[in-house]
Amino acid sequence: MASVIPTTAAMASSFSAAAVLGKEITGSETLAGLAVASMQVGSVFATVPLARRMARLGRRRGMVAGWSIGAVGAALAFVAAVADFYPLLVVGILGVGAGNATNFAARFAAADLAPEDRRARAIGMLVWAATVGAALGPTIALGPAADLARFAGLPELSGPYLLGTALFIIGLSATQLWLRPDPLEVLGTIGDDPVRPASPMVVGRRIATVPAARLAVIAMLTGQAVMVGVMTMTPLHMENGDHRLQVIGLVISVHVIGMYAFSPIVGWLVDRMGSHLIIGLGGVTLCIGAETAAHTSAEDSLGMFVGLMLVGLGWSFGLIAGSAMLTGAFPVDQRVEVQGGADFIMTTSGAVAGLGAGAAVEAVGFHLLSHWAGLSALLLVAAAAAAWYTARQERADRVSYRGAG
Repeated sequence: MASVIPTTAAMASSFSAAAVLGKEITGSETLAGLAVASMQVGSVFATVPLARRMARLGRRRGMVAGWSIGAVGAALAFVAAVADFYPLLVVGILGVGAGNATNFAARFAAADLAPEDRRARAIGMLVWAATVGAALGPTIALGPAADLARFAGLPELSGPYLLGTALFIIGLSATQLWLRPDPLEVLGTIGDDPVRPASPMVVGRRIATVPAARLAVIAMLTGQAVMVGVMTMTPLHMENGDHRLQVIGLVISVHVIGMYAFSPIVGWLVDRMGSHLIIGLGGVTLCIGAETAAHTSAEDSLGMFVGLMLVGLGWSFGLIAGSAMLTGAFPVDQRVEVQGGADFIMTTSGAVAGLGAGAAVEAVGFHLLSHWAGLSALLLVAAAAAAWYTARQERADRVSYRGAG
């Protein structure tokens, strides 16, 4: 938890400035969207190697490596802002994406040693720990950090990346010092003679053949795609409405509060009511949030506050319920690789959504982008209902079989 707070703030501060900086350098909304989406692309490329490193060497060494890449990426983005050099910004945000992938992986570290009936709450508490950093990150980055950079004679949008570099270093240092013993050492899955991690193809087959894992991955990827698609273009939409940077930062902060602040409650609901119901509720919440944003003009901030808050909350439902369901679907020795595979699929969906968002806004506008994102979230409701009905029928068949025996 001490590591995730600063590293999530580093990710959020870097993300919040990327779209505006990208447009400021290039003058193109498409290239601005590409700069933001680079974080998702970086997460995609880092997720599987990160999981394989954890499976072989432990959670601590994997997370330290991921956050180190994030620190280097934030430093490169700082240089890009100072030098007004767009390609270096893209490379830097790719590195920040590796730090973001590490933040996602940390939630599974929280669940490694949790009892089965409290697994979702453990994940929820770790996600909740990121609330302070993730919510304050954009506000500080586009406020005091930008002001400090301008006072020092630097471009104001270099401030968020200088802040991000320092925060990544703080987080990785905390993990290196305090995550001892490693959770996977306690579980006995790593040691002096670590097992060779399974190949991505084997991991993919494991997910595809377990119904609970399939639904968990659908929940995670749908929430990620809807959330990233809407959030990526929100700063540019609001900038077109002549909102100040501080207001844009506050909207992103409220969105992040929706993503993280209610996580302990969401985890408790998952443990009490089951993952199927909460996943379905996540789909409904995502739809309402995206539709609210879709019906908000660029000059209005209230609708963006409400819509982005609900999109973040719907994402939290899908992430926590899906993560708990996925963790419980496999034995201990297979979990780390399966978790990495699921995160790879999730971050890939986010990368595709982010990469396409800029082009979609230029082609059809922000309102239609959010509208179709909201409608797509309803597919998650149908998937959860179908999986719940199938699981119920299988339980009934098992009871009938035992009764007949």
